[in-house]
Amino acid sequence: MKLLLTSAGVKNTSIHDALLGLLGRPIAECDALCIPTAMYGHPEVGPGAGAWNFIAGRSAEPMTELGWKSVGVLELTALPTIDREHWVPKLQAADVLLVAGGDALYLSHWMRESGVADLLPSLTGSVYVGMSAGSMVMAPRIGQFFVEWMPPSGGDATLGVVDFSIFPHVDHPMLPYNTMAAAELWAAGIGGPAYAIDDDTALVVVDGSVEVVSEGSWKLIGGR
Repeated sequence: MKLLLTSAGVKNTSIHDALLGLLGRPIAECDALCIPTAMYGHPEVGPGAGAWNFIAGRSAEPMTELGWKSVGVLELTALPTIDREHWVPKLQAADVLLVAGGDALYLSHWMRESGVADLLPSLTGSVYVGMSAGSMVMAPRIGQFFVEWMPPSGGDATLGVVDFSIFPHVDHPMLPYNTMAAAELWAAGIGGPAYAIDDDTALVVVDGSVEVVSEGSWKLIGGR
């Protein structure tokens, strides 16, 4: 898969252009599936209006409202109760996955439980667009700074699709603890390379190569 890992969705022209480059054709010609699951696991989001706003394209983080040919909902918690032939072909046919923020460990757990994590490597023609926790879940781990929901297995490990971790929302006015200094302390305990990114920054990952797309602030901590 081609990855567009954002802090807050497609927030600016540079990130939008990067998305178009990954898709290789206009958004209006592409079918999307959105995944709201991470929202349910986060204590500050939960099953309230946040998930509906994300699905309906009414959130402050542009994802589903970009003008897709179609947008479906892939709810990971439901998939274990559904015959695979009812949802796997739809996942495989999607041009893009739009993955909401929330709790990265909750999302990681349900990515695995649903079977979607096992299918991600086979989706070579698709683009994965993550937002916040939807991006962080691709890392090997998230660090204790971001642990809220605790998986049955414990720990802070996520999917490990990429070999770096992500600290999102740097210097966000509503998140006073998400400073660059806090990101550097967090990264010291990660044990691998990490990117601290603000809401105007995204990471493009294609065939293991990482490109930073930014109209804001970011820092690579630990080197690559």
